Amino acid sequence: MIDAILQASKSDARLAALLDEAREYAQIYLLAKERKKGCEGTGELMTLREEFRDVIGKLVKYCREKGYPLDFCPEDPDAAARELTSKTIRR
Repeated sequence: MIDAILQASKSDARLAALLDEAREYAQIYLLAKERKKGCEGTGELMTLREEFRDVIGKLVKYCREKGYPLDFCPEDPDAAARELTSKTIRR
């Protein structure tokens, strides 16, 4: 997922902005999850997870509208967050 989207974001400013937003939410979500270990059902963590899912949803929708390839599973926010934060975004 991330490699194709990263490549496409070099020439698509809207995609780059959505990707930056998704990455920021991913970092916040993963940090909160790590700090709240054992408290995965808490309201704050669930809210962050839903906010992250919403951002991923916007990214996926945009990619589909533009015909960008997606080999990505947004149903697993933990995996999506790890993937988004593992790659360096270069433009």
